[in-house]
Amino acid sequence: MNLYLANFVSVLFEILTFAVFARVLLSWFPMNPENPIVVILNEVTDPILRPLRRIVPPLGMLDLTPIVALVLLQVIQNLLVNALRAG
Repeated sequence: MNLYLANFVSVLFEILTFAVFARVLLSWFPMNPENPIVVILNEVTDPILRPLRRIVPPLGMLDLTPIVALVLLQVIQNLLVNALRAG
């Protein structure tokens, strides 16, 4: 059972990582904010990025929040998956 849960957590974090990365890529292009893809990506990634934006200061015009989010997602994923596989 723990193996299935570890795999589920791993896949979930991979999807979240992909969503953050896709949001970064789409931010480079002018897109309609009502575009369904943009809306879905914002709904998925805002709960991750919004709290981090209060902590991570912008560096000029550069937003480092997605980079911090990607690192944190990877660290949390590794901790959870290793804990589930060990237990």
